[in-house]
Amino acid sequence: MKSAPFEYSRPADVEEACALLAADENARVIAGGQTLVPMMAMRLARPTRLVDINRIAALHYIRDEGDTVAIGATTRQLDLEHSKIIAQKIPLMAKAIPWIGHAATRARGTIGGSLSNADPAAEQGLTAVTLDAIITYRDGADTTEITAKDFFVAAMVTSLPSTACLIGVKYPVWTGAGIGIGFHEINARSSDFAFVSSAAQVQLDADNKCTRIAIGVGAATDFPMRLDSAEQQLVGTTLEADKVKDAVTAALADIEALDDLHATATYRKRVAVSLACRAVTDARALARGEKIEGNAHAH
Repeated sequence: MKSAPFEYSRPADVEEACALLAADENARVIAGGQTLVPMMAMRLARPTRLVDINRIAALHYIRDEGDTVAIGATTRQLDLEHSKIIAQKIPLMAKAIPWIGHAATRARGTIGGSLSNADPAAEQGLTAVTLDAIITYRDGADTTEITAKDFFVAAMVTSLPSTACLIGVKYPVWTGAGIGIGFHEINARSSDFAFVSSAAQVQLDADNKCTRIAIGVGAATDFPMRLDSAEQQLVGTTLEADKVKDAVTAALADIEALDDLHATATYRKRVAVSLACRAVTDARALARGEKIEGNAHAH
């Protein structure tokens, strides 16, 4: 199949992009096109105009801003994967990126495109929610910031207005000693969409007690979620395995897990508990300076 007819525009800056979006309610932004183009080919998406923001240089950057790392919307996944700033300042993202599709898709796919698409299984959405990222978008002359937690509304649905253009995202940087990260995902085969995924980042004090923790679960529900109640229970503990499992199990007890041809809701809930516990265990070990076994793609 091929797409329905559409107009094509390549704006010179964000202001022109926003004007084009405001003038046509059926216009869509395109950057990497790794999701939109296949959807158009199957006629699941029928935009009347594509607004190509690839050539807007102001949207492509990775900046160390001290307490945050700022990333432009059109920054390629592959650039993030090989960035020293990301590896040093946002190690959880660095851990998760290789799980995103194939190298060829990461070479085209952008962080803004992934966040805007809001696929429940997307690794970028999970790390953004887990790390309390702040997403910025432009709507006309107005610039708005929103937390990743509030950005995702439902599967493939965000709070981004149809006339707005996502322009960047900022990730808070954890500082100090005793920080560790963990990421696990299970799928049918390498590079496939996740059935369930989980991310964790912890910080321990000199006595190996948890002073800060973030746990996220993706692909199990309509959008990535933080396990806030589990985090609250685990702060001040040494993250013993039984306490972690009890806290995670309680946090996930009432979720409405996705149920489809790939995995049942019961399976997703059970695996979500397992992967979240593994992610925290890995993060704890790294924070203590211990080695962990490599977690290859699950099959």
